[in-house]
Amino acid sequence: MYYLFWRKNNIIVPEQDRDPYPWIIWYIWKVRNEKLFRGIDRDPLDLVRHAESECQAWFDANEVVQPVVQENNPEEPQAISLGNICLIDGSWTSSAHFSGCGWVWMDSAGNFQLMGTKNIPRRESALHSEVEALRWAMENMLQHSACQRFGTDCKELIAMIKDPQAWPNFATELERIETLQICFPDFKITHVPRARNQTSDFLAKTARSFHRELHFIGGSIPVWLPRPPQV
Repeated sequence: MYYLFWRKNNIIVPEQDRDPYPWIIWYIWKVRNEKLFRGIDRDPLDLVRHAESECQAWFDANEVVQPVVQENNPEEPQAISLGNICLIDGSWTSSAHFSGCGWVWMDSAGNFQLMGTKNIPRRESALHSEVEALRWAMENMLQHSACQRFGTDCKELIAMIKDPQAWPNFATELERIETLQICFPDFKITHVPRARNQTSDFLAKTARSFHRELHFIGGSIPVWLPRPPQV
């Protein structure tokens, strides 16, 4: 297990190590300890999905960003020009008391108009937290703006919205999203690079690690929250 942990945290990883199996084994070991020492049971399917998500997130965070090549791809400008969009993110760890949600609404000029951050009792997995972040952002966009476009760096969340029947463990959560979508005739959810979603990521992680319940909506980050590295 020490070998697996070293490989996971080594910056230079061979291409063949990109598969998620070391992550899956590592999280099986962690869940085994939770079961043995704390009596906590985890859903095996959620464990595998969380391990795969963590694997992809780790490689995304360590890969060298390549120059953007302009192609005749209608979805590419959506990911690059972030205008009139609500960027969302969820934050989750197995040891934290809370899950965190964060979102930022940017106008057509790319300026921050509104943002939100809150924590909730820890959800079952990272993906549950991502779904909760989207639901909360949709509710706020209905109340505060006419924005109907959402951006996330979680590709699994996009897959869930496009094909909810393929994710039976999230049926209740996705039914709520589908109900909200009725109010968004032009609803669209787009993948954005993690580097372009830093503010929402900061808000979600701050809420998750906050020492008490947190629920904030405003035009800028309040002075009583820590400052993000980049805003």
